[in-house]
Amino acid sequence: MLRFAGFEVDQRRSELRGPDGGTIKLRPKAFDLLWLFAANPRRIISKNELMEAVWPDVHVSDDSLFQCIRELRTALGDDRRQLIRAVSGRGYLLEAEVSDTTDTTARKDAASTVGPETESELAGSWLDLKMRRRAALLTMAGLGVSALAAAATRLSHLFAGSRPTVAVIPVTTASNDPLAARMAAGVTRDLTDGLAKIETIQVVIPPGGAVPATDLVVSSELEKTEAAWNLRVRMTEPTTGAVKWTTSVSVGLTDTDVQLQQTRLTAGMGHALALRINVLLNSGERAADGLPAGSTKVAIEQATASINQTTLERFRAAQAMLEQALADDAGNVDLQVALAAFQLRGIQMAWFPAAERVSVENRVGVVMERALRAQPNYIPVLQTHCRFLSTTNRFVESLVACGKVLALNPWDGSALYLTGLSQIFLGRFDDALATFKQADRFDTPQVARWTWAIGAGLACLLMGRAEEALPWLQRSIAITSASGRTHLLLAAAYQQLGRTDDARAAIAKALELRPGSTARNAPPPTRNTSPVYLKASERVVSLMIAAGLPES
Repeated sequence: MLRFAGFEVDQRRSELRGPDGGTIKLRPKAFDLLWLFAANPRRIISKNELMEAVWPDVHVSDDSLFQCIRELRTALGDDRRQLIRAVSGRGYLLEAEVSDTTDTTARKDAASTVGPETESELAGSWLDLKMRRRAALLTMAGLGVSALAAAATRLSHLFAGSRPTVAVIPVTTASNDPLAARMAAGVTRDLTDGLAKIETIQVVIPPGGAVPATDLVVSSELEKTEAAWNLRVRMTEPTTGAVKWTTSVSVGLTDTDVQLQQTRLTAGMGHALALRINVLLNSGERAADGLPAGSTKVAIEQATASINQTTLERFRAAQAMLEQALADDAGNVDLQVALAAFQLRGIQMAWFPAAERVSVENRVGVVMERALRAQPNYIPVLQTHCRFLSTTNRFVESLVACGKVLALNPWDGSALYLTGLSQIFLGRFDDALATFKQADRFDTPQVARWTWAIGAGLACLLMGRAEEALPWLQRSIAITSASGRTHLLLAAAYQQLGRTDDARAAIAKALELRPGSTARNAPPPTRNTSPVYLKASERVVSLMIAAGLPES
């Protein structure tokens, strides 16, 4: 066990404990990275060395490393980036005094049992495991092709445990167009890199496009028309030949460059694929196809149809439907998550009286704890938990929760939006803008695209960049025009740019959509937010007041 700055890193249990002794949850890769930092305090470790140590057998993008570092800084409360420091052009280091707090009696017992030469091996077991894995791969290099495949299969089971293997067949094209061939190769590469980030599966690319003996096989065909790229995708179970899932993705050829088209093709396929795999791995009480079964599905669909009307009466009816269904099937995780999500929406829409809100939050918290215990890796559970933490202003915890969603679906735009929102309230505006822009590049799910547009506009406004905020806010309104908050932010942007008539028109529209809005109730809550955010938010609200927003 290593201790620094009041934190304790327990390698044996793979736990990070805070100054109060409580366990701080980390994803496995983030913990591995923290251990490497703690074992090498005040040493600059290059980006390549970090990636090679933590992801030794998988090619991943820089984003995987950056995401883990963000998660560690959040877990350590390192908002000012003083503990884990970036050294420009060289790498990262842990700026802390580290002490070894491993129990000395246990060490002596271990040494007397396995021999004195093993004590150092126990102290460096994490690094030793990585070296053994690398040695095994080097040994494989000397084998013949058939022996290599057999050894790879054995090693995958040794290191991956019960993780299913997903084979990605390279994307094919129906034409000889060189651009289509390059696009297909790029989508294959990006999809494989993204799936490799998902820690519950193992990803392989079979040589020569052959269909291997794996758990699932993903194949796809790309077609280019005059107006769009069209991608048809299928996932099958090779042992039975059963088709487990199909989908199609279309990306237009106008208004975006080729690289963005490739990113959106990959994200459209990867997002749906990651969700489907997650459902299959967490079937539980769901039907054989992984979807909610029977009356559960009917109750959720009926409630969703009601809530889409967005009125208080419809909301109450939808809530009653789900409560009744859950009373008949109390252990149903899908119903628990659906009811929690509806109640969170009621909180956000201010449909619960102030006196009732606290009790609703507590009930949702109890439901989420139960669902997390039942299915800790089920994306709908983790997404709703992330929303719950954000809605209740627990922004640091929300970052960690959203990180878990992204570890299972790297293309989840909703989780990216909630991540960016937490970064905003923690005063990390640059990080938030980058997160919203990433969600915009993925554009999945498209139903949520207005959210990251308003998020990007808000981040720009908080940094005083009204000209940059304007197109984001206008785009958000073009997608979803009924959000009063977006019109308030638009008014602030117009006011800062000196377009006072436009600012007053935007305020009038906001008050039409949200009657009774004032400078007191329009801004988001301030609890658990950064002083940096509070100061910037005050400036934005003053612009709204100047544009005509009532002060009280």
